[in-house]
Amino acid sequence: MTATPTTHTATPRHHRARLLVPAAIAALAFTATTAAADTSPATAAERTATAHDRRGAEHKPKAMLDAWLRLWNGDFAQAPGIISPGFRVHAALLDGGDGSSIRGVDGLVAWIGQTRAAFRDLRFTLEVPPLVDGRYASVRWTATGTYTGGFPGAKAQPGTVVTFTGTDTLRMRDGEFAEYWVNTDTLSLLTQLQAL
Repeated sequence: MTATPTTHTATPRHHRARLLVPAAIAALAFTATTAAADTSPATAAERTATAHDRRGAEHKPKAMLDAWLRLWNGDFAQAPGIISPGFRVHAALLDGGDGSSIRGVDGLVAWIGQTRAAFRDLRFTLEVPPLVDGRYASVRWTATGTYTGGFPGAKAQPGTVVTFTGTDTLRMRDGEFAEYWVNTDTLSLLTQLQAL
């Protein structure tokens, strides 16, 4: 892999290279952990209300993860309902960046849009069910899309179908995603693009 220059002008080609390998997600089934059982005496009505509250709490992360999948699969209208204004990304970008410049709803939508522009018909699917533990959710995904060209150093022809995998970890706060870590199999992707 060639070194990224320290100064550069932002071109569409550069943006594609920088944004090619984000995470993305897949059709998210949900597994949640529940709080330890309450041992205090309660009336039947209190037990029913508590059970209802727990079910509601379990379904909220699933709804958020389903919307996250739709967002990565191109439904940008999902973002304002699930992304916090202070949303932060942690990613090893191909230009050497760490993802810290990608912030909030607008930053994430722009990143996803540029990633999707590099791969026509990009689709994320679930590889294994997600794990949800308190405020954190983690999911393993597979992405498949048709390369549109423009990646620096790539010898693959536009129209080449690529498949790559990754894992997303998300931190939830107040019904929104606040932080995002992504690990993508960049070696596999660059090999398929003949960029190594």
